[in-house]
Amino acid sequence: MPRTHPGTTVLALRLAGPLQSWGDHSVFNRRETRPEPTKSGVLGLLAAAAGRPREHALDDLIALRLGVRVDQPGTILRDYHTVSDHRGRPLPQSGVTTKGAQKPTSPAKYTHVTQRFYLQDAVFVAAVTGDKALIDSLAQAVTNPAFPLALGRRACVPTQPLSLGLHHGDLEEVLTTLPWQVSQYARGKHASRYGNPSHIRLPVTLEADDGDDIQHDVPLSFDPRGRQFTSRRVRHDWVSVSTGFPASSSADGGGHDPFALLGW
Repeated sequence: MPRTHPGTTVLALRLAGPLQSWGDHSVFNRRETRPEPTKSGVLGLLAAAAGRPREHALDDLIALRLGVRVDQPGTILRDYHTVSDHRGRPLPQSGVTTKGAQKPTSPAKYTHVTQRFYLQDAVFVAAVTGDKALIDSLAQAVTNPAFPLALGRRACVPTQPLSLGLHHGDLEEVLTTLPWQVSQYARGKHASRYGNPSHIRLPVTLEADDGDDIQHDVPLSFDPRGRQFTSRRVRHDWVSVSTGFPASSSADGGGHDPFALLGW
């Protein structure tokens, strides 16, 4: 995809918190997470900030282009649940009768096992670009949201700062310019192994019409009575990002260590 005009406005978000979960196709009793934020998850956060109900049309939000940078990938957490009726009754199934009442399980089932997966201690930078008036309004909304904001699921509350402000340039330029967003603890671990490198190489996923990968995470509707999604093309790349470490004679991190993000 050709680069956008240098005057393009980009809204950058820091997506970080104890837990995140970015599902794209999980249903029923096993809810998995993608390794990085989905477009549906990011647009859902922006729609909540703007106070849009779930039934609201998404045409303008869908038109936004998304880029995601992985500053800290985090680790997977599996949350194991069992569900039962406190009255000792059989659990209902998802099917309903003609009157709208849930049908009982057959044969009777008294316990459901559910598993939910989360990313813990992950940090991402998400950048969206598109219509300037829309981007400006969303930038104001995320600093004064109408509805509570979440990182994929309601229980996953973002830490501050969430907004990294408005920037000019294309997605890749902005994701290259913004400094590393990890915690002081993570920076200390990195410094103990690599010294104080001036830059670090981080993976990015950029929405691109000519991208060689496809992700099925574009929301056509958030209406709970009829959620719909479609696909988009993306490309994967690496960017060299300033660490913010004080200048030193240590190696500058120019070489690519494929295990650096894992902390090995």
